[in-house]
Amino acid sequence: MSQPNIAAKMPIAVELETGKTYAWCTCGSSTNQPFCDGAHRGSDFAPMVFTAEETKTAYMCQCKHTKNPGFCDGAHKNL
Repeated sequence: MSQPNIAAKMPIAVELETGKTYAWCTCGSSTNQPFCDGAHRGSDFAPMVFTAEETKTAYMCQCKHTKNPGFCDGAHKNL
């Protein structure tokens, strides 16, 4: 599998809403970070779709190397 582009080496805070579905960008090429805009088309990547379980501020991964897909786990500190 291809390596993702590193969109940024820091998380981005987003407001998630209970029950709303989101598509987290896994390729790093979306211009709508941290969410998918379809830039992955023609690659090995596909967005990670999830539904928010609660309304909250979440720190979403932009480096695309997290072990907790979608959410920052500090992996950017080692890149």
